[in-house]
Amino acid sequence: MEEVNDTQVSDFILLGFSESPKVKLLLFVLFLLIYLLTLTGNMSMIVLIQRNVFLQSPMYFFLGNLSFIDICYSAIIIPRLLYDLLTDSKLISYTACAIQMWCFTLYATTECYLLAAMAYDRFVAICNPLFYPVVMSRKVCLQLVAGCYLVGLVNASVHASGIFRLSFCGPNDISSFFCDIPPLLRLSCSDNYVSKVVLFVLSTFVVVANAVIVLISYSYIISTILRMQSSTGRQKTFSTCASHLAAVVLYYGSLTFMYVQPGGLEAVEQDKIVSVFYTIVIPMLNPVIYSLRNEEVKKALKKRLCKRNFVQQLKL
Repeated sequence: MEEVNDTQVSDFILLGFSESPKVKLLLFVLFLLIYLLTLTGNMSMIVLIQRNVFLQSPMYFFLGNLSFIDICYSAIIIPRLLYDLLTDSKLISYTACAIQMWCFTLYATTECYLLAAMAYDRFVAICNPLFYPVVMSRKVCLQLVAGCYLVGLVNASVHASGIFRLSFCGPNDISSFFCDIPPLLRLSCSDNYVSKVVLFVLSTFVVVANAVIVLISYSYIISTILRMQSSTGRQKTFSTCASHLAAVVLYYGSLTFMYVQPGGLEAVEQDKIVSVFYTIVIPMLNPVIYSLRNEEVKKALKKRLCKRNFVQQLKL
């Protein structure tokens, strides 16, 4: 069937999760708690980095941007999900669905490239420390972050323009809790072969290309760490890198399972579980991972808390 610009569907229905009122209430409380933790953790990380002079290195500049992306990431998905769980209305307009899918793809792609940029930053800092201030200057860091957003913008626009040129004749039930690419492709009543190929190729390129950058960077990093004479230095360096490596494995792994594996578009129930993980859980976990595994962040946080307590005591 030929692709057309006209669509016979004016809105979609987000099926989400269970229809049981008790289950919906439980999920509402759970996701609300996760959302509050996500906002608190990531905003605290941004404020901590901005106000602490010891956290002004490129690594924390990238980490602050990661926290900002996670906030935007969550704001696109969770408020709408909470509204659907609290009310019986699951309708989302055609335009709102397109905007949500575009924004989600933008930030998901940007985070992929940002994690790779953070791996390169660690490679330069550990393997070439003398050249680190020059190679990772403020200008270079800004260019890397801007490049991540630019690639995300292009990728999101390609997918959005391809998918929303398709015809949606009905049914209009999206088998997910947000407007993601795979469930939308299942609903199309026109030929979506090209869109499926574009999704698989671009997703594979985004994940694999960045994974290769991370693997090459960490192969050099691990080799350098093993050659260090001081065990304390090895432990400190590995602790700094372990948090980033954990975030990379969680994020790239879930995206690979969702978008890169052949035949992944036909899975439905497993998609919901994986989608919850990388859209809701990971943005909450990132600040926890980086704060627990990073001694400098923990010291800065303790110093900030002690300073606040001291000020409060003076007021009393």
